[in-house]
Amino acid sequence: MLEVKDLVVAYGRVEAVKGISFEVGEGQIVCLLGTNGAGKTTTLRTISGLIRPVSGSISFEGKRIDSLPAHKVVQLGIAQSPEGRRLFQRMSVEDNLMLGAYTRRDPAGVRADIDKVYSLFPVLGERRQQAAGLFSGGEQQMLAIGRALMSRPRLLMLDEPSMGLSPIMTRTIMRTIADLKATGTTILLVEQNAQAALALADQGYVLEVGSVAFADTGAALLADDRVRQTYLGVEAA
Repeated sequence: MLEVKDLVVAYGRVEAVKGISFEVGEGQIVCLLGTNGAGKTTTLRTISGLIRPVSGSISFEGKRIDSLPAHKVVQLGIAQSPEGRRLFQRMSVEDNLMLGAYTRRDPAGVRADIDKVYSLFPVLGERRQQAAGLFSGGEQQMLAIGRALMSRPRLLMLDEPSMGLSPIMTRTIMRTIADLKATGTTILLVEQNAQAALALADQGYVLEVGSVAFADTGAALLADDRVRQTYLGVEAA
């Protein structure tokens, strides 16, 4: 579904992404792991059309998208729930969800999808007219994911969905990600909670300073001593 090939992204003279390549197959969960500054968020922002690459290519369902503006990328079927959630704090839950559907012209379908989000996250439906800024971090994360779903994406990109959340809420968000995959949504997941991410992932890529250090299935990376020592704090056997 998604192919990133030899992608180079720079901020001025500083290369943040140094020629990485990876693929996301339809129906998969693929995770990008790495420490802060590894290039994970920059990669997602480039796929979303918010940043232009220096070189390399990004193809979605066989079509090059690396020169498209962000709103065209959304219309093709890619949506991102950004790091830090980036909600409109003074606007209601429902208005935030409506903004996620801004490219759509099917009011009945939008209404049906809002109801689906409320089914997925009942607390949002119960408090639909309350301002987003009044919600807990976990509830705001639910809203950020719901907003991304409102564009009916075929590829959903999640950037650090468990950041700042309690262990209980982290488990809730990870269960939701598994549920979304079960309904056919393809997911590209950036996550510092390596244990939770790899437990879900079909495929994983570990980035180090803008490059792919190693890649394998989620299960294989979870058992890899390099990953266990660096990201899970577990000593090698």
